[in-house]
Amino acid sequence: MNIRRHLDWFLALVCLLAAPSVFGQLKVVGDGGPGPVKAQHLTVEMVSLAPAIAPGGTLDVGLVITLEDKWHVYWINAGDSGEPPRINWTLPHGITAGKMQFPIPSRLPLGPLMDFGYEDEVAFPVKLTAAKNLKPGPIHLDAKVDWLVCREVCIPGKAHLGLNLNVDPKATAPAQPVGALGEALGLLPKPLDADMKATVTGGKNEFVIDLITGERTTDAEFYPYDQQQIENAGDQEVEPLPDGVRIRVPRSTELTKLPSKLRGVVKLDDETAYDVSAPVIAGEVPRRPGSKATPAGAADLTAATALGLAFLGGIILNLMPCVFPVLFLKGLALVQSSNEERGRLRKHGLVYTLGILVSFWIIVAALLALRAGGSEAGWGFQLQSPVFVAVLALGLFFFSLSLAGQFELGLSLTSVGGDLANKQGYTGSFFTGVLATIVATPCTAPLMGAAIGFALAQPTLITFAIFTALALGLATPYLVLSFQPAWTRLLPRPGAWMEILKQLTAIPLFGTVIWLLWVYGHLFGADGVDRVAWLLVSLLLIAIAGWALGRWPARWASAISALLIVAVALGVALRHPKDTTLAWQPYSEQTLSQARSQGKPIFIDFTAAWCLSCQVNERLVLRSKEVQRELVDNKVILIRADWTKYDSAITRELASVGRSGVPTYVIYPLGKSAPDVLPELLTKDIVLNALKKDTSR
Repeated sequence: MNIRRHLDWFLALVCLLAAPSVFGQLKVVGDGGPGPVKAQHLTVEMVSLAPAIAPGGTLDVGLVITLEDKWHVYWINAGDSGEPPRINWTLPHGITAGKMQFPIPSRLPLGPLMDFGYEDEVAFPVKLTAAKNLKPGPIHLDAKVDWLVCREVCIPGKAHLGLNLNVDPKATAPAQPVGALGEALGLLPKPLDADMKATVTGGKNEFVIDLITGERTTDAEFYPYDQQQIENAGDQEVEPLPDGVRIRVPRSTELTKLPSKLRGVVKLDDETAYDVSAPVIAGEVPRRPGSKATPAGAADLTAATALGLAFLGGIILNLMPCVFPVLFLKGLALVQSSNEERGRLRKHGLVYTLGILVSFWIIVAALLALRAGGSEAGWGFQLQSPVFVAVLALGLFFFSLSLAGQFELGLSLTSVGGDLANKQGYTGSFFTGVLATIVATPCTAPLMGAAIGFALAQPTLITFAIFTALALGLATPYLVLSFQPAWTRLLPRPGAWMEILKQLTAIPLFGTVIWLLWVYGHLFGADGVDRVAWLLVSLLLIAIAGWALGRWPARWASAISALLIVAVALGVALRHPKDTTLAWQPYSEQTLSQARSQGKPIFIDFTAAWCLSCQVNERLVLRSKEVQRELVDNKVILIRADWTKYDSAITRELASVGRSGVPTYVIYPLGKSAPDVLPELLTKDIVLNALKKDTSR
C-alpha cells in the first residue's frame, strides 16, 4: 500500500522540458571582462585556482554563483522543475575546456514537489587543458553563462563573463585549493574505489540501491542523473548494512519500463558522495531485520526473544492513551460485578481474550496477504487508508461522547458499563476485545516495535506466533483480573468516583481523534485541509447523533434517527469531490485582443514548466473548486501564457505589467483597462477577493 499515492497527480502537472531558447533573448549583464557581475538575486564570476597555466598542463577554473537569501540554482538534474546553469566558452587557440562539474546537491522542497540544487553559494568547476606548443603570454577566456534562479518566482538570467590568465612554463597548481572553487572541488562526487560496489534492483514500486563501501552507513540520499526515474519528492528509506547502506527510492509513476542502467549520485553526507552507475536487475528486495521497517536492534533478535518482547509490549500497550480507557472501564465493570459467580467472570475474560486474538489474526493475515502481493505494509498499515482512518476517528469520537456522559452506550455495543452477568454479555466482551485491538492500532508500545519488525521478516508461522504473543500481552491484564477478582478489592468501593473517572477517560480518546484528524489530512497532501474540514463536519453530525441518544434515551425513534445521522456523517467523510478543471486558451496578442473586445473579465496565467511555484499555485489554488466555480460563475476568459520556451510576445506582455519573471497572474477587470496584477504566491482568498472586485459592475 503506497501512502504517497496522493502525490502522483501533483507530479503529473510538472512537465520536465528543456527550455534552451528561453534565455536567448534575455538582457545580458556583463561585458566579457574579469570580475564579479551582479544580476537579479545573484552575483556571478569566473575564477581560477591560479593566475597561470603551463603549456601541456591543466588548471581548474569555475563559475561561482553567490545567491541572495533563500534563492537557489539547480543541479544537472533539476528535479521536478528547473534548469541547470550552462557555460558557452570562446577560448584562445590551444586551450580546451572540459565539462562543467556539479558539486553535491541538496533537496529543495516546495509544497508537494522537490528540486535538486544549491542555495547561498556554489561553484561549478571546469578543467582547462593547454596544448604543449602553447606560447607563453597573456590569454583571455570568454564565457557566456545562462542560469535559472528561483525562490517563489523563477527568473532566467544571462551574463557575459571573462577571465584573464597567463601561459607560463613555470606555472604550478596550488598546494591547497582555496575559496569557493577550492571547496567545490572537494565536494565533487567521487568514483567508486576498487573495493566498493553498487547494485540496483528495480521493483514494481521502487529502486533498491545497495552501496558497499566497507563501512556501516546510517544516512544517504540518491540523486538520479536522468529525469523521470524516481519520485523526486518521495521518501527515501535508508537501511544500514554491515558494510554499506541500502536506499529504497520510490520509482517514478511515469517510468513504465525499467531502465537498463540507473545513474546518479549517492550522497552520504554534505561532504561525501559517490558517482553510481549500475545495471538494473528486475526483482523485489524484502525488508531486512534492522532496516527502517525493523527498529534498531531487531537484527540481533531470536524468535524466542521476539516472542517475549511482543508479550511484554502487549502488556505495556494497555497503558497507551488509546487503549487504557477500554481496560479501565472493563476493570470498573469487574468492581461492579465482584459478587458474581467466579466461573462466569472467567468466561468473560476468556471471551474478551478471544476477541483480541481473532482481531490480531485477521490483521496479520491481511498484512501478510498485502506483502505477498508486493505491497510494503507493517503494523498500523490500515492507517494508510483514508477510509479506515475516517471510520476509526468517527467511531472513537462516538465512543468518547458516550464516556464523557452525553449518552449511555448499551452493553451489546461496548460491554463496558453494564452487568457482566447478563446473558448477552459474552458477545459484548468479545467485541470489547475487538474494540481494544482497533484502538491499539495507532499505538506502538516500548519493546513492541523491535518484535514486530523481526516478525515481518520471518516465515508465516513465526509471524503469526509473535503477533499472537502480542495479542495475549494486550489481553493479559483483564484476563488476570477476571481469574482473580479478589484483586479488585484493592480499588475503592463502587460510587460516584467511578462515573467521574469514566468521563475522564474520554480525554485521551478525544486526543486520539485529534491525532487521527492530523493523519487523515496528511493522507491527502494539498487537499488535506479541505478533507479534514469535511471530516470535522462529520464529527459534528456524530455529536448531534449522540445528543439525540442522550436527549431521548432508550427510544427506538432516537436510535433510528442517530443511525441515520451517523450514516450521513460517514457519507460526508468519505465523499470524493469531482475534478472541475477548466480549459485555458494559449496566449497570443491576437487572443488577448479578441478577448478584451468581448467585454468580459480576463485571467492570464503566466507560467512555465520549469517554474516550481507556478505548478504549486496551479494545483493548490487555480484548480481548487472554489476558484474554478468563481471563474465559471463570472464567465471569466482564461488565457495561459506558457513561457517554458522563449516567447517575445509573452515577454512584452510581462514587461507591460511591470514583471520580468514567472509566476505572474493578471486580471483584466470587467469594463476597465488597467490590469490587476496579483502576488506571485497565491492563496484562494487572494484570487477570490480579486475576482470579486474585478468582476463587479
